[in-house]
Amino acid sequence: MMGLALAAAPLACKRSVPAGAGGKARIAVIPKGTTHEFWKAVHAGAVKASRELGVDVVWKGPLKEDDLKDQIDLVQSFVAQKVSGIVLAPLSDKGLVNPVKAARDAGIPTVIFDSDLQGEAHRSFVATDNLAAGRMAGEQLAKLVGDGASVVLLRYQEGSASTTNREKGFLEAMKAHPAIRVVSDNQYGGATTESAFATGESLLAAYKAASGEVSGVFTPNESTTFGMLLALRKAGLAGKIKFVGFDASDKLVQAMRQGHLDALVLQDPFNIGYLAVKTMSRVLAGEPVEARIDTGATLVTRENLDTPAVKQLIQPDLSPWLK
Repeated sequence: MMGLALAAAPLACKRSVPAGAGGKARIAVIPKGTTHEFWKAVHAGAVKASRELGVDVVWKGPLKEDDLKDQIDLVQSFVAQKVSGIVLAPLSDKGLVNPVKAARDAGIPTVIFDSDLQGEAHRSFVATDNLAAGRMAGEQLAKLVGDGASVVLLRYQEGSASTTNREKGFLEAMKAHPAIRVVSDNQYGGATTESAFATGESLLAAYKAASGEVSGVFTPNESTTFGMLLALRKAGLAGKIKFVGFDASDKLVQAMRQGHLDALVLQDPFNIGYLAVKTMSRVLAGEPVEARIDTGATLVTRENLDTPAVKQLIQPDLSPWLK
């Protein structure tokens, strides 16, 4: 079946757009940003798929994860360049709808990854089941804090479907534990560690965390998790307040070893990048693809931190794919 996909992909490209060098399909991969460790692993997975499938991948995304205009400009630029297909992690579930429709109308298909997009102009959605992952985080925090506790949710940013679903899943889990009170669920950390740190610091002060009024915290992505970690450390509360975060980096893993983080919900970013490009190759070959492809999530605690499966998620060897 894969041989058929490889044989058909260049033909599919010729139907509407020029192929890349050597007659290969040219696939643009546009992440939400390029600085977080998560995106580096996505990039590596995309490169692995491109080598296996014999396609060219062009990786380019906004520097900051709140630069919606830059991401829209990138989509439009790749459409103008007549790439074979676009693989996109939209910064906004609404803001990228029209650019993706324009790509479709130009004969360029789009596969969405990581974060969902409204409408039906894209061909497939490759991502973690973020609602289920958020529930997983909520259940773990409930287990850690127990009945009678008060907890805080620091959101990421409006318009991000992936984190919105994680936040929704977390709150659904909290509803199953009515004796646990969510004292704040409407504050956004924003796209950077710095903004998340500032909001986290304000939240801890506003809800008198230093006086024991907050027992637990959940954050839905890498930047909010690290920003909140810095806020807890500055307040002298790291390790005293139960803390469940999302995604991983070396600093977050070290914080878990120190007891400053109790759990992380991890996606498989390498697999997300790999499957997103593989799915696009199937689209270009004219093969049917699933509308929704779940790439899984794993709850990581200090107890399973050093297992081989978790080590592969936390510290994948990206060197064969990224120079």
